[in-house]
Amino acid sequence: MTLILAIETSCDETAVAVVEDGRRILSNVVASQVEVHAAYGGIVPEVASRQHLLWAIPVLEQAMAESDVAWNDLSAVAVTHGPGLAGSLLVGVNLAKGLSLAHSLPLLGINHLEGHIYANWLEPDFEPFFPILCLLVSGAHSDLVLMEGHGRYRLVGRTRDDAAGEAFDKAARILGLGYPGGPSIQKSATGGDPRRVPFPRAWLRGNNDFSFSGMKTALLRLYQRLEASGQEVPVNDLAAAFQLAVVEVLVQKTLRATKQFPVAQIVLGGGVAANLLLRETFRERSDLPLYCARPALCTDNAAMIASAAHFRFIEGERASLDLDVYPNLRLG
Repeated sequence: MTLILAIETSCDETAVAVVEDGRRILSNVVASQVEVHAAYGGIVPEVASRQHLLWAIPVLEQAMAESDVAWNDLSAVAVTHGPGLAGSLLVGVNLAKGLSLAHSLPLLGINHLEGHIYANWLEPDFEPFFPILCLLVSGAHSDLVLMEGHGRYRLVGRTRDDAAGEAFDKAARILGLGYPGGPSIQKSATGGDPRRVPFPRAWLRGNNDFSFSGMKTALLRLYQRLEASGQEVPVNDLAAAFQLAVVEVLVQKTLRATKQFPVAQIVLGGGVAANLLLRETFRERSDLPLYCARPALCTDNAAMIASAAHFRFIEGERASLDLDVYPNLRLG
């Protein structure tokens, strides 16, 4: 049995978890900074770093208390060391190093994107069959990754500009819906007609890459034209049209990639994977088994980092105390 204590501070969530054997969550504490950054309409890196410093120890203490394990019961300490905001990553990595040294525990550095994939391992009904096509969609990433086994990844598609989550944030700002954009767009879209407003899609024919910058610009221009003409701006319809456009591109390009690679199943990961329309559209159109963790595990958390760390730990992987942060770390 392994018991991994994991720390996740890649962006604006301070998270600590204890997970048994990569599958069973004993504790998973997340302190969110959404309200802190809402006033700015987005994440301020320096503010995020300072909040991590304030919350890291209380979150750690709560996670250890909820797990009901002692320090000498733990097998290792794992931490996200990239990608993410440099200052935020440094808080988590240095905390993990201190705990590793103080309690004589092995240290592991984990890729944040790998963690999003392993969030699915925390669902009791998930059984992996390789190779798996992973769609990772968040505020900073929109990647298609072919997972051929534990620790074996091949990047087969990526965004060329804005990530899907970033596009949702910017679209919500244009429409005056607030931050974070993904949930705001989804809520507004439930009262709108996605077909009322014609909306473009960026297909980038001939490859598996994504592009959402043009969609965002199209929304801005349309909003400005409607406002300048004195017409009432149908915010709900625009939100619904934008959401549908993003979802259709994500789904169709992912399903197209399944024809190029002999995959056994599709796995979703990242904050945007919590979007209900995305999940429903995949289930309607995919002939392959589709797996997506519960919404609380799609957003940033430390349990997913602990799950990924378990499989690296049992393979003998260890990091040294000179572990550094890599803000642009990629997967595959």
